[in-house]
Amino acid sequence: MAEQQSTSKCDSPLLQAFVDNRSILVKIAARITGCRSRAEDVVQDAFFRLSSAPQITSSFKAQLSYLFQIVRNLAIDHYRKQSMELRYSGSEEEGLNVVIQGASPEATHMNFATLENIADALNELPERTRYAFEMYRLHGVAQKDIAKELGVSPTLVNFMIRDALVHCRKVSNRRT
Repeated sequence: MAEQQSTSKCDSPLLQAFVDNRSILVKIAARITGCRSRAEDVVQDAFFRLSSAPQITSSFKAQLSYLFQIVRNLAIDHYRKQSMELRYSGSEEEGLNVVIQGASPEATHMNFATLENIADALNELPERTRYAFEMYRLHGVAQKDIAKELGVSPTLVNFMIRDALVHCRKVSNRRT
């Protein structure tokens, strides 16, 4: 079961000041965010940040100023994030009407045919060259690691990858 923080007495004077002034902090955040529920979220975020913060041994007035500044900054960040999301988001209906380029059946068929041509071209290559090309291009293995695995120089691996790419382009251009 989750551990609950007691609101009656906190172990830190800063957290106790936070608990004692929570309603004021919510009002401050609500003025900035424009919404009480968002302000509650901001204050909760502030509490979690403060609970993991180091102990502050300054005056009570300095602690209150620190609390207010944290809540104010978090509320401003929340407001900015919300404004940006509203600027770049749209309704669900707008999302349903988005046209995806190349999603026609013809384009899908052409892409599939091109992939088949490339697979056939790779099968025409010597096994070592095909392996080097696939490991580098498809699996992201570094050329020096491929060279160690194959027992050849990294320069040779570079040439094998280049030759495989040139071969795939030739075969693809011939068949289109």
